[in-house]
Amino acid sequence: MDLDRLDLALSERGEPRFRAAQIWSWAARGAPGYEAMTNVPASLRDALTETVPFSTLTVSAERSSRDGTVKALFQTHDGHPVEAVLMRYRDGRRSLCVSSQSGCPLTCTFCATGSMRFGRNLTASEMLDQALHFRRVEGVDHCVFMGMGEPMLNLDHVLGAARRLPDIGITHRRTTLSTVGWMPGLRRFVDEVEEPIRLALSLHAPDDAVRSEIMPVNERYPLADVLAECRRYFELRHRKVFVEYVMLAGVNDRAEHARQLASILNPRIFKVNLIPYNPTGTFEGSSTRAIWAFKSVLDRAGIPATVRLTRGRDIEAACGQLAAAPRVLGATLRS
Repeated sequence: MDLDRLDLALSERGEPRFRAAQIWSWAARGAPGYEAMTNVPASLRDALTETVPFSTLTVSAERSSRDGTVKALFQTHDGHPVEAVLMRYRDGRRSLCVSSQSGCPLTCTFCATGSMRFGRNLTASEMLDQALHFRRVEGVDHCVFMGMGEPMLNLDHVLGAARRLPDIGITHRRTTLSTVGWMPGLRRFVDEVEEPIRLALSLHAPDDAVRSEIMPVNERYPLADVLAECRRYFELRHRKVFVEYVMLAGVNDRAEHARQLASILNPRIFKVNLIPYNPTGTFEGSSTRAIWAFKSVLDRAGIPATVRLTRGRDIEAACGQLAAAPRVLGATLRS
Protein backbone atom coordinates (compact mmCIF):
# COMPACT_ATOMS: atom_id res chain seq x y z
CA MET A 1 0.00 0.00 0.00
CA ASP A 2 1.01 3.61 -0.41
CA LEU A 3 2.27 4.25 3.12
CA ASP A 4 2.46 8.03 2.66
CA ARG A 5 -1.11 8.09 1.42
CA LEU A 6 -2.14 5.89 4.35
CA ASP A 7 -0.55 8.30 6.84
CA LEU A 8 -2.35 11.24 5.23
CA ALA A 9 -5.71 9.47 5.22
CA LEU A 10 -5.39 8.52 8.88
CA SER A 11 -4.32 12.04 9.83
CA GLU A 12 -7.27 13.60 8.00
CA ARG A 13 -9.63 11.31 9.92
CA GLY A 14 -8.00 12.19 13.23
CA GLU A 15 -7.03 8.59 13.91
CA PRO A 16 -4.55 7.84 16.70
CA ARG A 17 -0.92 7.57 15.64
CA PHE A 18 -0.67 3.85 16.34
CA ARG A 19 -3.14 3.03 13.56
CA ALA A 20 -0.56 3.28 10.76
CA ALA A 21 1.78 0.83 12.50
CA GLN A 22 -1.15 -1.45 13.28
CA ILE A 23 -2.26 -1.57 9.64
CA TRP A 24 1.29 -2.00 8.33
CA SER A 25 1.85 -4.87 10.78
CA TRP A 26 -1.15 -6.72 9.34
CA ALA A 27 0.04 -6.15 5.77
CA ALA A 28 3.61 -7.22 6.59
CA ARG A 29 2.33 -10.49 8.08
CA GLY A 30 0.54 -11.32 4.83
CA ALA A 31 -2.99 -10.08 5.40
CA PRO A 32 -5.00 -10.35 2.15
CA GLY A 33 -6.79 -7.04 2.66
CA TYR A 34 -8.22 -4.54 5.12
CA GLU A 35 -11.09 -6.89 5.90
CA ALA A 36 -8.68 -9.26 7.71
CA MET A 37 -7.56 -6.58 10.20
CA THR A 38 -9.86 -7.60 13.02
CA ASN A 39 -8.54 -5.11 15.61
CA VAL A 40 -9.07 -2.14 13.27
CA PRO A 41 -12.56 -0.57 13.51
CA ALA A 42 -14.86 -1.72 10.71
CA SER A 43 -15.71 1.88 9.80
CA LEU A 44 -12.02 2.66 9.28
CA ARG A 45 -11.50 -0.51 7.24
CA ASP A 46 -14.39 0.50 5.00
CA ALA A 47 -13.06 4.05 4.61
CA LEU A 48 -9.55 2.85 3.73
CA THR A 49 -10.91 0.42 1.16
CA GLU A 50 -12.43 3.43 -0.59
CA THR A 51 -9.52 5.86 -0.26
CA VAL A 52 -6.22 3.91 0.00
CA PRO A 53 -5.88 0.91 -2.36
CA PHE A 54 -4.46 -2.09 -0.52
CA SER A 55 -1.67 -2.33 -3.12
CA THR A 56 0.01 0.31 -5.27
CA LEU A 57 0.39 -2.36 -7.99
CA THR A 58 -2.04 -4.33 -10.10
CA VAL A 59 -1.14 -7.92 -10.98
CA SER A 60 -1.34 -8.30 -14.77
CA ALA A 61 -0.02 -11.85 -15.03
CA GLU A 62 1.86 -14.55 -13.23
CA ARG A 63 3.89 -17.52 -14.47
CA SER A 64 5.23 -20.57 -12.66
CA SER A 65 8.42 -22.41 -13.56
CA ARG A 66 9.07 -26.14 -13.46
CA ASP A 67 11.56 -25.48 -10.65
CA GLY A 68 9.01 -23.68 -8.44
CA THR A 69 10.03 -20.12 -9.34
CA VAL A 70 7.16 -17.67 -9.78
CA LYS A 71 7.30 -14.44 -11.79
CA ALA A 72 4.69 -11.72 -11.44
CA LEU A 73 4.07 -8.91 -13.90
CA PHE A 74 2.60 -5.80 -12.28
CA GLN A 75 1.34 -2.46 -13.53
CA THR A 76 1.80 0.74 -11.55
CA HIS A 77 -1.11 3.15 -11.12
CA ASP A 78 0.22 5.14 -14.09
CA GLY A 79 0.69 2.13 -16.37
CA HIS A 80 4.37 1.23 -16.03
CA PRO A 81 5.25 -2.48 -16.13
CA VAL A 82 7.25 -4.06 -13.29
CA GLU A 83 8.37 -7.65 -12.77
CA ALA A 84 9.37 -9.45 -9.57
CA VAL A 85 10.32 -13.05 -8.84
CA LEU A 86 9.91 -15.54 -6.00
CA MET A 87 12.62 -18.23 -5.97
CA ARG A 88 12.07 -21.41 -3.99
CA TYR A 89 15.05 -23.56 -2.97
CA ARG A 90 15.19 -27.13 -1.73
CA ASP A 91 16.81 -26.08 1.55
CA GLY A 92 13.68 -24.11 2.39
CA ARG A 93 14.86 -20.63 1.41
CA ARG A 94 12.31 -18.34 -0.15
CA SER A 95 14.10 -15.48 -1.90
CA LEU A 96 12.60 -12.45 -3.65
CA CYS A 97 14.09 -10.56 -6.56
CA VAL A 98 12.45 -7.13 -6.68
CA SER A 99 12.70 -4.23 -9.10
CA SER A 100 13.66 -0.67 -8.21
CA GLN A 101 12.74 0.92 -11.55
CA SER A 102 10.40 0.20 -14.44
CA GLY A 103 12.98 -0.55 -17.09
CA CYS A 104 16.57 0.65 -16.71
CA PRO A 105 18.38 3.59 -18.32
CA LEU A 106 21.86 2.02 -18.19
CA THR A 107 21.41 -0.41 -21.13
CA CYS A 108 23.86 -3.20 -20.30
CA THR A 109 24.00 -5.17 -23.53
CA PHE A 110 23.49 -8.65 -22.01
CA CYS A 111 20.42 -7.66 -19.95
CA ALA A 112 16.90 -7.81 -21.36
CA THR A 113 15.74 -4.99 -19.07
CA GLY A 114 18.13 -2.65 -20.87
CA SER A 115 16.19 -3.18 -24.09
CA MET A 116 13.00 -1.85 -22.48
CA ARG A 117 11.91 1.72 -22.64
CA PHE A 118 12.80 3.27 -19.29
CA GLY A 119 9.72 4.30 -17.33
CA ARG A 120 10.56 5.78 -13.94
CA ASN A 121 11.90 5.12 -10.47
CA LEU A 122 9.61 3.10 -8.23
CA THR A 123 8.55 4.29 -4.80
CA ALA A 124 9.43 2.44 -1.62
CA SER A 125 5.79 1.38 -1.35
CA GLU A 126 5.83 -0.05 -4.89
CA MET A 127 8.91 -2.10 -4.02
CA LEU A 128 7.33 -3.33 -0.80
CA ASP A 129 4.16 -4.27 -2.65
CA GLN A 130 6.19 -6.58 -4.88
CA ALA A 131 7.40 -8.34 -1.75
CA LEU A 132 3.98 -8.33 -0.09
CA HIS A 133 2.39 -9.95 -3.13
CA PHE A 134 4.50 -13.06 -2.52
CA ARG A 135 4.36 -12.76 1.28
CA ARG A 136 0.62 -13.26 1.05
CA VAL A 137 1.32 -16.67 -0.49
CA GLU A 138 4.04 -17.91 1.89
CA GLY A 139 6.81 -16.78 4.20
CA VAL A 140 9.90 -15.21 2.64
CA ASP A 141 13.37 -14.79 4.13
CA HIS A 142 15.76 -13.29 1.53
CA CYS A 143 15.52 -10.33 -0.84
CA VAL A 144 17.78 -9.09 -3.63
CA PHE A 145 17.31 -5.75 -5.35
CA MET A 146 18.48 -7.27 -8.63
CA GLY A 147 15.34 -7.04 -10.74
CA MET A 148 14.62 -4.23 -13.18
CA GLY A 149 16.66 -1.09 -12.71
CA GLU A 150 19.78 0.22 -11.01
CA PRO A 151 19.14 0.54 -7.26
CA MET A 152 21.79 3.23 -6.76
CA LEU A 153 19.85 5.52 -9.12
CA ASN A 154 16.90 5.32 -6.72
CA LEU A 155 18.70 4.88 -3.43
CA ASP A 156 16.40 6.76 -1.06
CA HIS A 157 13.34 4.73 -2.04
CA VAL A 158 15.31 1.46 -2.17
CA LEU A 159 16.55 2.03 1.38
CA GLY A 160 13.06 3.04 2.47
CA ALA A 161 11.82 -0.34 1.29
CA ALA A 162 14.81 -2.30 2.59
CA ARG A 163 14.43 -0.85 6.07
CA ARG A 164 10.88 -2.24 6.32
CA LEU A 165 11.72 -5.72 5.05
CA PRO A 166 12.48 -7.12 8.55
CA ASP A 167 8.78 -6.63 9.34
CA ILE A 168 8.02 -8.98 6.44
CA GLY A 169 10.53 -11.56 7.67
CA ILE A 170 13.67 -10.56 5.76
CA THR A 171 16.55 -9.34 7.92
CA HIS A 172 19.08 -6.76 6.76
CA ARG A 173 21.78 -9.44 6.58
CA ARG A 174 19.58 -11.30 4.10
CA THR A 175 18.96 -8.24 1.96
CA THR A 176 21.27 -7.42 -0.96
CA LEU A 177 21.55 -4.34 -3.17
CA SER A 178 23.16 -4.87 -6.55
CA THR A 179 24.84 -2.12 -8.56
CA VAL A 180 26.69 -1.81 -11.85
CA GLY A 181 28.84 0.80 -10.12
CA TRP A 182 26.75 3.97 -10.26
CA MET A 183 29.18 6.00 -8.19
CA PRO A 184 27.01 8.79 -6.70
CA GLY A 185 24.65 6.26 -5.17
CA LEU A 186 27.41 3.81 -4.29
CA ARG A 187 29.34 6.48 -2.37
CA ARG A 188 26.21 7.40 -0.43
CA PHE A 189 25.53 3.75 0.32
CA VAL A 190 29.05 3.29 1.66
CA ASP A 191 29.00 6.48 3.72
CA GLU A 192 25.45 6.52 5.06
CA VAL A 193 24.00 3.03 5.41
CA GLU A 194 24.72 1.55 8.81
CA GLU A 195 22.41 -1.45 8.58
CA PRO A 196 24.20 -4.69 7.57
CA ILE A 197 22.65 -4.70 4.09
CA ARG A 198 24.80 -6.60 1.62
CA LEU A 199 26.44 -5.08 -1.44
CA ALA A 200 26.75 -6.87 -4.78
CA LEU A 201 28.71 -5.51 -7.73
CA SER A 202 27.68 -6.38 -11.28
CA LEU A 203 31.21 -6.56 -12.67
CA HIS A 204 31.08 -8.92 -15.68
CA ALA A 205 34.53 -8.05 -17.05
CA PRO A 206 38.08 -7.87 -15.68
CA ASP A 207 39.22 -4.73 -17.54
CA ASP A 208 37.88 -1.46 -18.86
CA ALA A 209 38.05 -2.44 -22.54
CA VAL A 210 35.73 -5.43 -22.22
CA ARG A 211 33.54 -3.83 -19.58
CA SER A 212 32.93 -0.68 -21.62
CA GLU A 213 31.99 -2.84 -24.60
CA ILE A 214 29.19 -4.61 -22.74
CA MET A 215 28.35 -2.03 -20.03
CA PRO A 216 28.22 1.61 -21.22
CA VAL A 217 28.24 2.87 -17.61
CA ASN A 218 31.93 1.94 -17.43
CA GLU A 219 32.79 4.87 -19.71
CA ARG A 220 31.52 7.18 -17.00
CA TYR A 221 32.69 5.28 -13.93
CA PRO A 222 35.76 3.15 -14.74
CA LEU A 223 36.51 -0.15 -13.11
CA ALA A 224 39.33 1.09 -10.86
CA ASP A 225 37.11 3.75 -9.27
CA VAL A 226 34.26 1.31 -8.66
CA LEU A 227 36.52 -1.31 -7.10
CA ALA A 228 38.13 1.33 -4.89
CA GLU A 229 34.70 2.26 -3.55
CA CYS A 230 33.94 -1.41 -2.86
CA ARG A 231 37.20 -1.71 -0.95
CA ARG A 232 36.21 1.35 1.08
CA TYR A 233 32.89 -0.35 1.87
CA PHE A 234 34.80 -3.33 3.24
CA GLU A 235 37.14 -1.15 5.28
CA LEU A 236 34.25 0.75 6.87
CA ARG A 237 31.69 -2.04 7.23
CA HIS A 238 33.85 -5.20 7.40
CA ARG A 239 31.46 -6.97 5.03
CA LYS A 240 32.44 -8.79 1.86
CA VAL A 241 31.31 -7.59 -1.55
CA PHE A 242 29.64 -10.12 -3.82
CA VAL A 243 30.85 -9.89 -7.41
CA GLU A 244 28.36 -10.92 -10.10
CA TYR A 245 29.99 -12.14 -13.30
CA VAL A 246 27.81 -13.30 -16.20
CA MET A 247 29.59 -15.79 -18.45
CA LEU A 248 29.50 -14.77 -22.14
CA ALA A 249 31.06 -17.12 -24.66
CA GLY A 250 34.15 -15.62 -26.30
CA VAL A 251 33.63 -12.27 -24.60
CA ASN A 252 34.72 -12.57 -20.97
CA ASP A 253 35.10 -16.29 -20.26
CA ARG A 254 38.64 -17.23 -21.27
CA ALA A 255 41.42 -18.30 -18.89
CA GLU A 256 43.21 -14.98 -19.34
CA HIS A 257 40.04 -13.19 -18.26
CA ALA A 258 39.93 -15.33 -15.13
CA ARG A 259 43.58 -14.54 -14.37
CA GLN A 260 42.90 -10.82 -14.88
CA LEU A 261 39.91 -11.02 -12.59
CA ALA A 262 41.92 -12.77 -9.90
CA SER A 263 44.60 -10.09 -10.14
CA ILE A 264 42.20 -7.22 -9.36
CA LEU A 265 40.19 -8.83 -6.54
CA ASN A 266 41.37 -9.20 -2.97
CA PRO A 267 40.05 -12.54 -1.64
CA ARG A 268 39.53 -10.97 1.79
CA ILE A 269 37.10 -8.46 0.29
CA PHE A 270 35.39 -10.07 -2.70
CA LYS A 271 33.48 -13.26 -3.39
CA VAL A 272 32.67 -14.09 -7.03
CA ASN A 273 29.38 -15.56 -8.24
CA LEU A 274 29.66 -16.86 -11.82
CA ILE A 275 26.33 -16.60 -13.61
CA PRO A 276 25.45 -18.84 -16.57
CA TYR A 277 24.10 -16.51 -19.24
CA ASN A 278 20.34 -16.65 -19.60
CA PRO A 279 19.34 -16.14 -23.24
CA THR A 280 18.13 -12.67 -24.21
CA GLY A 281 19.01 -12.91 -27.90
CA THR A 282 22.26 -10.94 -27.82
CA PHE A 283 25.08 -13.30 -26.79
CA GLU A 284 25.89 -16.98 -26.55
CA GLY A 285 26.33 -18.32 -23.07
CA SER A 286 29.57 -19.98 -21.99
CA SER A 287 29.58 -23.75 -21.93
CA THR A 288 29.45 -25.59 -18.63
CA ARG A 289 33.03 -26.70 -19.27
CA ALA A 290 34.17 -23.11 -19.79
CA ILE A 291 32.43 -21.92 -16.63
CA TRP A 292 34.06 -24.56 -14.45
CA ALA A 293 37.45 -24.00 -16.08
CA PHE A 294 37.10 -20.29 -15.29
CA LYS A 295 36.21 -21.14 -11.70
CA SER A 296 39.22 -23.42 -11.37
CA VAL A 297 41.53 -20.50 -12.25
CA LEU A 298 39.91 -18.41 -9.51
CA ASP A 299 40.14 -21.33 -7.08
CA ARG A 300 43.86 -21.71 -7.69
CA ALA A 301 44.32 -17.99 -7.11
CA GLY A 302 42.48 -18.22 -3.79
CA ILE A 303 39.46 -16.17 -4.93
CA PRO A 304 36.23 -17.47 -3.35
CA ALA A 305 33.91 -18.36 -6.22
CA THR A 306 30.60 -20.13 -6.75
CA VAL A 307 28.45 -20.91 -9.80
CA ARG A 308 24.90 -19.60 -9.56
CA LEU A 309 22.04 -22.07 -9.61
CA THR A 310 19.80 -20.80 -12.40
CA ARG A 311 16.13 -20.47 -11.45
CA GLY A 312 13.14 -19.72 -13.66
CA ARG A 313 14.86 -19.69 -17.05
CA ASP A 314 11.86 -21.38 -18.73
CA ILE A 315 9.61 -18.44 -17.80
CA GLU A 316 12.16 -15.67 -18.51
CA ALA A 317 12.56 -15.07 -14.78
CA ALA A 318 16.30 -15.75 -14.46
CA CYS A 319 19.07 -13.20 -14.05
CA GLY A 320 19.05 -10.66 -16.89
CA GLN A 321 15.74 -11.83 -18.39
CA LEU A 322 13.23 -9.45 -16.80
CA ALA A 323 11.78 -7.23 -19.49
CA ALA A 324 7.97 -7.23 -19.12
CA ALA A 325 8.01 -8.33 -22.74
CA PRO A 326 4.76 -8.61 -24.68
CA ARG A 327 5.46 -12.32 -25.22
CA VAL A 328 4.80 -12.88 -21.50
CA LEU A 329 1.20 -11.81 -21.92
CA GLY A 330 0.71 -14.31 -24.71
CA ALA A 331 1.97 -17.23 -22.66
CA THR A 332 -0.03 -19.50 -20.40
CA LEU A 333 -0.69 -17.29 -17.40
CA ARG A 334 -2.22 -17.48 -13.97
CA SER A 335 -3.62 -14.10 -12.89
